Amino acid sequence: MRQGNQRSNEALRFVTLCTGNVARSVMLGYMFTSIAEVNGFDWQIRSAGTHVIEGNAMSSRTKSALVSLEDLGAHHYNAHRSHQLSDEDVAWADVIVTSEAAHVNFVRKNFPDGAPKTVMLDQFIVEAPRDASFDEQIGFVALRQPSMFFDVEDPAGGDQETYDACVRQLWAMAKDFSAMAGGERT
Repeated sequence: MRQGNQRSNEALRFVTLCTGNVARSVMLGYMFTSIAEVNGFDWQIRSAGTHVIEGNAMSSRTKSALVSLEDLGAHHYNAHRSHQLSDEDVAWADVIVTSEAAHVNFVRKNFPDGAPKTVMLDQFIVEAPRDASFDEQIGFVALRQPSMFFDVEDPAGGDQETYDACVRQLWAMAKDFSAMAGGERT
């Protein structure tokens, strides 16, 4: 997190993180981008993975699932290329939003400077104190033990309905998370 009141005039920078950066983190990245555009939020979004083959396009099932969300808007989905989480991503991000407990543990082990700003999406929604600022919420949840109870199941290897279910689950969570992130920040 950046220090002091600097951030109030700067974009909130998200990294969405999953395993291969071809499904869940991609879905969340496009979702947060759409939410920011609709609501006029000054957000910048990157997506990355913990175990990536660099340069892969999102899966066709991921794209089909995203296109099925009417509220998502138009995007240039073919532009996405998978990307391994890097030191630069971690330094750039104000918050790293993950899909699984294993992703939080990956950041803690490989990027300790990113640990204080890394949260599981669903765990954040459930456990963040509602009477705190967004930065305080991130800090609170980042200190919690990540729990597989909050994992968003990886749709990889599943059929189209599996991907569609994942995108619907993430869309509901993205809207909840965004409602918390879109308010005043310290």
